[in-house]
Amino acid sequence: MLRLAVAQFNATVGDLTGNVERIIKYAAEAKARGAHILLTPELALCGYPPEDLLLRPDFYRACDRALNDLAIRIHGIAVIVGHPDEFDGRCYNAATVIENGRKIAVYRKTRLPNYEVFDEKRYFEAGTEACVVTLGGVRCGINICADIWEEGAAELTRAAGAELLLVLNASPCHLEKHQQRAHVLGERIDAMGIPAIYCNLVGGQDELVFDGASFALDAQKKCCMRLPSFEEALGIVDFDAGSLHSEQLAEELSIEAEAYQALVLGVRDYIGKTGFKGAIIGLSGGIDSALTLCVAVDALGADKVRAVMMPSPYTAQMSLDDSREMIRVLGVRYDEIAIAPAMAVYGEMLDPLFVGLPADTTEENIQARIRGNILMAISNKTGSLVLTTGNKSEMAVGYCTLYGDMAGGFAVIKDVYKTLVYRLSRYRNTLCQGDPVIPENIIVRPPSAELKPDQTDQDSLPPYEVLDAIVRAYMEEDRSPREIIAAGLPEDAVRRVVRLLRIAEYKRRQAPIGIRITARGFGKDWRYPITNRYPDEF
Repeated sequence: MLRLAVAQFNATVGDLTGNVERIIKYAAEAKARGAHILLTPELALCGYPPEDLLLRPDFYRACDRALNDLAIRIHGIAVIVGHPDEFDGRCYNAATVIENGRKIAVYRKTRLPNYEVFDEKRYFEAGTEACVVTLGGVRCGINICADIWEEGAAELTRAAGAELLLVLNASPCHLEKHQQRAHVLGERIDAMGIPAIYCNLVGGQDELVFDGASFALDAQKKCCMRLPSFEEALGIVDFDAGSLHSEQLAEELSIEAEAYQALVLGVRDYIGKTGFKGAIIGLSGGIDSALTLCVAVDALGADKVRAVMMPSPYTAQMSLDDSREMIRVLGVRYDEIAIAPAMAVYGEMLDPLFVGLPADTTEENIQARIRGNILMAISNKTGSLVLTTGNKSEMAVGYCTLYGDMAGGFAVIKDVYKTLVYRLSRYRNTLCQGDPVIPENIIVRPPSAELKPDQTDQDSLPPYEVLDAIVRAYMEEDRSPREIIAAGLPEDAVRRVVRLLRIAEYKRRQAPIGIRITARGFGKDWRYPITNRYPDEF
């Protein structure tokens, strides 16, 4: 029998010393639990994705020194570690097998993803050879992430004599991604006829969140092990006579739980790994800022979160009351700063320039920019990071103010559709032991920017169910307007949303990065030309 350990851990990009220490810690624990092999995630040595650090020769030399340090400190257990590899003048995404102080085998990834958030062809050459190494009497084949997402690499490994496939992964999450991974690995198992173990990274790295959820499938595609999502864990799997056995089978998460935990982990790691002291959120009394505040508190703790309410003459008393109730339940620091005096000063300065011109969105945007200035001033003074509160629906159509509510360092719900914002808010309330964290008033009242009397979002936008469906079809699925209309969505709304989406790109390019939870977010995997005269077909 061969006992394998699977270490899904939170590597930090560039922290070579820290990552080595984490691998050594997991190797010691795995060895103590009787494991013969420890499998780590893709590029675990340096963190993923290292991006343009991979263009620096010194980075490869530092990674090589860290790998050598790791090798001489590993005894009594084989460790498969992912790392960048410079070999024969070329750079590879590699995995090295370490055993008893020696590097006994190296595998170089053969399939380099160049889609969605991945651009590995920018940095790496593709390997050409399979790697099968005998460990504990078992011929173990090694693949890395994208190797299993298309035909060829896994089958080549099986042809080289592998009895068991070990896959190192740095697979960022999006909703229902785990089911997709299991399906893809199942296809490779169908082609190979042997079991496979999938080790995935966990943790936040800028806009990406890695969910872990490592798993193992036997030769019949039955899931024999599944580790928890969004947390570090060590899994133990026994391989005996071609079969896999494990006592660890974590439950799969609901869509709401998956999304919410991704947001929490993304905020915790972005704030923690970048060294900010805490988070600042501008409260409005609306659902977006309410959800963002909950995520921040769950990620960082109430003592590291500060909420600021900045009422204007148009702010409803209900908004103030609901915000105060949230603060009571959550226990964060809370400040109220009325912006009417600043609005008056701006009016005095600008009125001579606006003579004869009617009031319009200019005056509304000034309010948002006053608030952005206040939040950024507090951030500068305290060393805490401003978290913006705009959602994907609003970001898509530009329903946000540049240098106003877009001002900040990290956009928590940037990739969360408004319809999902409501679902996540109700989900968060189900986690409460006492009073609901988000007052019911916030969830059921019509959303409003409260920048003029009696304003609601639906004055300017289609119903969010319609808006979200159009954005998803056009932006995530690349469907044409005529196809979207043919699918049953109203033509006037489609024309309006597509136009707004196109002209808002200049805003989105200036927005802070934010957590990606869908298959395509406004970030790495959305590259739309700002200067663009292509006419969509209707």
